[in-house]
Amino acid sequence: MTNDNAPLQHAARPAAARPGAGGPPAAVEPPRRLQLPALHDGAPSLLSEVDRLLHAAEGQLTAGLSPLALPLAALDWSWHLANSPFRRCELAGEALLAGLRFWHGALFGETVEPDPADHRFINPRWKALPFVLPQQAFLLAEAWLDKVTTGLPGVDLENTRLVNFAARQWLDAFSPSNLPWANPEVIDATCETQGANLVQGAHNLLEDVAGCLGVPPPRAGLEVGRDLAVTPGEVVFRNELMELIQYSPQTRTVRPEPVLIIPAWIMKYYILDLSPHNSLIRYLVEQGFTVFCLSWKNPGRELADTPFAAYLRDGPFAALDAVGAIRPGARIHACGYCLGGTLMAIAAAQMAREGDERLATLTLFAAETDFTEAGELRLFTTQDQVAFLEDVMAVQGYLDGRQMGGAFQLLRSRDLIWSRLIKTYLIGERDQPNDLMTWNEDATRLPYRMHSDYLRGLYLRNDLAEGRFEVDGRAVSTGDIRTPLFVVSTETDHVAPWRSVHKIHLQNDGEITFVLTTGGHNAGIVSEPGHPRRRYRLRVRERGGPYLGPDEWAQAAERREGSWWPAWSAWLAARSGAQDRPAPKPGARAKGYPTLGPAPGTYVFEH
Repeated sequence: MTNDNAPLQHAARPAAARPGAGGPPAAVEPPRRLQLPALHDGAPSLLSEVDRLLHAAEGQLTAGLSPLALPLAALDWSWHLANSPFRRCELAGEALLAGLRFWHGALFGETVEPDPADHRFINPRWKALPFVLPQQAFLLAEAWLDKVTTGLPGVDLENTRLVNFAARQWLDAFSPSNLPWANPEVIDATCETQGANLVQGAHNLLEDVAGCLGVPPPRAGLEVGRDLAVTPGEVVFRNELMELIQYSPQTRTVRPEPVLIIPAWIMKYYILDLSPHNSLIRYLVEQGFTVFCLSWKNPGRELADTPFAAYLRDGPFAALDAVGAIRPGARIHACGYCLGGTLMAIAAAQMAREGDERLATLTLFAAETDFTEAGELRLFTTQDQVAFLEDVMAVQGYLDGRQMGGAFQLLRSRDLIWSRLIKTYLIGERDQPNDLMTWNEDATRLPYRMHSDYLRGLYLRNDLAEGRFEVDGRAVSTGDIRTPLFVVSTETDHVAPWRSVHKIHLQNDGEITFVLTTGGHNAGIVSEPGHPRRRYRLRVRERGGPYLGPDEWAQAAERREGSWWPAWSAWLAARSGAQDRPAPKPGARAKGYPTLGPAPGTYVFEH
């Protein structure tokens, strides 16, 4: 039997000694291998580099999204649907029933209610004729299309999600709320202003087009350092990836144990230090805590080859060393937000493995440690999408923040795209600049290698949850963490769904205080006391306590009104020393940590 994978060899056999010939037989020569020229020595070949350039060019047209992902998903779904004739008959029957329900509702007033999270039809005039008719037709079509694109046996789950998502995006474009002649709000505005709203909308459109061409907008916005990120403090440490800010005390005495905050590197840190009234950092400082916070550098091509391990080493670990030197002998309350929480959980797991006891507690804000149910963001983290994105990033050296922002906008296109287009260009009103909107537009970049390591190691392989994630050549486990955990999740989070965040209960059997608050990934965290219509649920799972699934947990958790911030502050205070230490000045020059300039530092201004 031949081996097709064996190296190519000459077919001729070595000569044997001829019969009757004198002397010893001739030596048998070993078979000679045919040497084929190597195309490359481990690095991408020239032709592969050309492919990479092609993909990067395609990415400029598709905002970094793979052009093959949707066609392949649609092929999987369409072939399975074509091979299910009775399923198609069932769907045809569903369409007929939807049509009958529409006419029954039109005659007798029985209507379909939109999803509570769908704000396009809040105006009460959508319930009255004639506007209720296109609204009901759209809602029934939406429900039918959802049945068409989901639940088909045999279709890959990721492909099902992608086809369903694309179908919803397509149908949303035809929503009656997007049609000026079918939207009562646009009609009312046009009648009240005698068409001035459309003129203003056209003016807004021209301004935005000019902005895309590089012309600065005439309207003034909020500024970092003047309106935002104004809590007093000093930069006390800087390396090539981050600045560490120590905030000035606002009380005469402070607690002995400092708080260290690790924000996500895909966002500017001042999401936690917005305006003075809703700054979580200012709130903590006013409660008598000494607060440190990282401000990540906005990387360019020069950091393209920076690995994920460097963010761990030069982020949390470098910050822990600095805080330990500035506040010697004090244990640290570490806190991570979003990917910063994942990073801090990895750091805490390694510290637990090594017997490092510098942490007093660990707090996670909307941070996942298991990525199997990472929500709709998984639409953009398939094998195909990640491979395509890696080619785009390899040529750029980074992932541009606007490319990442486009993906987030697609996930909430109803609110972040269509509703804004209607309000800005048809009703003629611009959203007034606010702190959260200004922060959301302050995009950051992600280094090529680090982002690739992160996507493949956490999203695609789920290495952290499955015990394969290595730090310094050895696997770490969040199950090793023995410090008390305070974990905050939000009800409508599209980035880190709360049921996914809840999986920390499966990974760690220690004390976990789990909070589920109203709001989304950002607004649920920026939830200051006095914020209207805020509420949260809280439940403590003691060390070694029984596991409750997410739905069972939601039923058993205590319901509370208002902001969760005071509950967290009280939790920290109960695990800290008394507030009796003289308020310290930032930095420690004698120990190598002089003040390098006032907050918010320099990295936050990089664009």
